Amino acid sequence: MKYLRIELKDYRILLRNVPSMVISVFILSVVCMNLVAGKELFSSKYFCINCGLALSWISFLCMDCICKRFGAKASIKVSLLAMSVNVVTVGTFWLLSMTPGRWAAYYSASDPAVGEYINAGLNSTFGSAWYVVLGSAIAMLLSSIVNALLNEVIGKKADKGGFLGFATRSYISTAVGQWVDNFVFSALVSHVFFGWNWTQVLICSSTSMIIELVAEVIFSPVGYRISKGWEKDGVGIEYLKLVSKKAA
Repeated sequence: MKYLRIELKDYRILLRNVPSMVISVFILSVVCMNLVAGKELFSSKYFCINCGLALSWISFLCMDCICKRFGAKASIKVSLLAMSVNVVTVGTFWLLSMTPGRWAAYYSASDPAVGEYINAGLNSTFGSAWYVVLGSAIAMLLSSIVNALLNEVIGKKADKGGFLGFATRSYISTAVGQWVDNFVFSALVSHVFFGWNWTQVLICSSTSMIIELVAEVIFSPVGYRISKGWEKDGVGIEYLKLVSKKAA
């Protein structure tokens, strides 16, 4: 119980210290990317990407910024918060999709039969299958742990405070973390429920990781400026002092 009280205090201080805008963007990106991941962006025999790729890099960039300033443990804790909010959001969507009401798109259909198909499709999209939510949660949990720990380890060796150090730790950790995220989700959901073979799982995991890494590379200067701004302005001092005190 004493350990739990200490950890809860740590959590409260962390959430007070990490800028609310970053946490909001982080959570919003996780919720939205899981929502739009149900739509294919491109599909072929061995290659398939979904619209979630357009947003998934945002959560990893947020994790990289948090990890650089607050450490791996803090990054993992914020990731757990985002994952929990996503599960609650999906659960709320599922409950609302079970109500008898009709979506607005129903009334713009050419006839009632088409409207019912549209209504059912929207309910299915927002309802989300349990295995998709579970697979996504497990994939995010594992990938956030891998990303944060690898980012911190590389940072201790290669980050001297400049952009090159931030880029090195961010690119490598993001590449590995994104691959783990894609592979775990594809193995647990796409392979088991959608019939993907292991070749498709491996190719999709790798190609999606490359696309997400490119987005990380493009926007990493923004992440670097954000993290340096936190350092310059003394953001998170309360939490960092707490961490130092616990380590001592």
